[in-house]
Amino acid sequence: MGRPMIHWAIRAARAAGCFERIIVSTDDEEIAAQARSVGAEIPFMRPGALSDDHATTAQVVHHALEQLAAAPSGAPDRLCTLYATAPFVRAEDLARGAELLETHDFAVSVTRYAFPVQRALRITPEGSLDMIAPEHLLTRSQDLEETWHDAGQFYWGRTSAWRSSPSPLCARSAPIELPRWRVVDIDTEEDWALAEAMARGGLLEPVPSASR
Repeated sequence: MGRPMIHWAIRAARAAGCFERIIVSTDDEEIAAQARSVGAEIPFMRPGALSDDHATTAQVVHHALEQLAAAPSGAPDRLCTLYATAPFVRAEDLARGAELLETHDFAVSVTRYAFPVQRALRITPEGSLDMIAPEHLLTRSQDLEETWHDAGQFYWGRTSAWRSSPSPLCARSAPIELPRWRVVDIDTEEDWALAEAMARGGLLEPVPSASR
């Protein structure tokens, strides 16, 4: 929609009004320049070893906390990891996550599965269908437990929890429920095409004039 995708995430963070600092962790100078152009800080560059397809979110967060702890201002008490590939994130959801840390260690954006996972199928190497949970072959969809998945937008967490837990997907996490119609986790070309269609349909929030 005419701007780098990371702009939308930074714009939402600025509009949320719950952040003292908005920092982008990247190993790429072009991404760093784009982030600065819309008000984010780049106080450190991420090492290449934490910038490949195998680096985990927790590793990147730990590196950021180490870098911030070494600075005069010190590490924050709370930190939100907001993915650059989440253009449909909304400011009010980020603010709600910050509030939930009053009672939880983490707050995670989630959305419902569109179809019961208990009725999932696999395609075998021979090209036929196989039920993953055959005991639910005849179970009505409406009789199965509703399930949720990580929406791939953001994770709020207390710094102490980030340092002690391998993942924010745990029993100490509060869910921030998002409707399916404004969630897409952009990993593939098919995801990208869906996101473009969603954007053309008006699901991107207007960019505040100060961010243009």
